[in-house]
Order: sequence, then structure tokens, then C-alpha cells
Amino acid sequence: MLFAPPQPPFALPSDATVVLGRSSECQVRFPDADTSRRHAKIVCEAGRFVVHDLDSTNGTFVNGERVERRELCPGDRLQIGANAITFCQVACELDPGDEGAKTTLLARPVRAEVFRGDLSEIPPFAVLQTLEMGRKTGLLTIDSDATPGRLWLQGGNPVHAETADQIGFDAAVRLVNASLGRFTFEPQLAVPDPTIAASVTELLLEASRQLDEGLI
Repeated sequence: MLFAPPQPPFALPSDATVVLGRSSECQVRFPDADTSRRHAKIVCEAGRFVVHDLDSTNGTFVNGERVERRELCPGDRLQIGANAITFCQVACELDPGDEGAKTTLLARPVRAEVFRGDLSEIPPFAVLQTLEMGRKTGLLTIDSDATPGRLWLQGGNPVHAETADQIGFDAAVRLVNASLGRFTFEPQLAVPDPTIAASVTELLLEASRQLDEGLI
């Protein structure tokens, strides 16, 4: 899957080419002037996703390095024009008693009882967009040395967050920008009284703004 907030996540098919660019004919469209009309494409080759630059004017970058062709790994950051895109392979444990069975999420929503992973491969904003897409209710725990905390969701919307020294929206913003550690999402029906009145998109936009301005 590709994550480029505030756009919704995009599921990469294993049997088709996905073109990224400024043109309205692209499967993933970025309208900024720094992006070429047909900037890059992603193709599944022998079960691995590979990005190819399409002779773009400003180049295609993976983890800060300009590339012509590059096999993508979970957590890779692509830069296309002014757009930062994260490649993730989102996998979930189905059930604690399911002997470690796993499923990979593509276009369908999250169904797992427990959803966990490494923040270096699936950053918090991708986790939140996936849970929003699945309209999940439960507790997201961020286990990070820099910013540990908990965030509750109801129907995919953030409703309450806590860190060591903050609660509510400000705490959620800090959790979104955690970059190292692990996360666990556990479904549960009981959630605390709401302290957040914002969508996932609004939360991600504010977290991005504060990060860009050096406030976090």
C-alpha cells in the first residue's frame, strides 16, 4: 500500500502497473507543478514491488537517493515532486488462537483481532489511515522510547489520546510523529470520554505542520 496523507491509502495490485504523476490519467495523482505528468510507475515483478522513474523532470527519490529503478522494501519513503509517499506492507495477526496465521491487507478493511508492527515499516499515520479505512474501534498503543502513549478510536475516528504529559489532541499529534518502536492495536468496545473532535485527516495535517515547522 502507498500512504501519502491527506490522500487516502492506495492499494497496489499485483497484476497491474500503477502510474504516479500529475496527469488525470494516472492511478495515483499529484497535481503540483514539481511532478511530471507521468512521473513514475510501480510494477509487481516476481512478487516484489519495483518503482521505475519515467524520465521525470525532477527525478524519483527513494529514501533520499535519486533512482531509475528500485525494489521497494517496507517503510521506504518515496519523493515525487513535492510529495512524500510511504510504501508499506500491512500484515495483521488474525486471532491470538490462530497459530500465527497472517493476512495481507489490500483493498479490504482491517479484520484482525490484533494489529501490530514496527513503526519503521508502518509509521503511525499509515496505521491510523488503515484503521480509519476499516472503521475500527479500539486502543492503539505506541511503544516508543521517545513518545510512548495510547490513542483510542471509535469507528475509525480518534476520540482520546494520552502520553506521559499530555492528553487529547496534542497527545495524539505527538504519537503520530513517533518514528521508532512498535505499535499494537487491540479492538475493544469501551472507549474513554472524548477529548478529540477531529478526523484522522485533520490530525495528520496538524502533525505534518508541526513537524515541518520544527515544533515537534
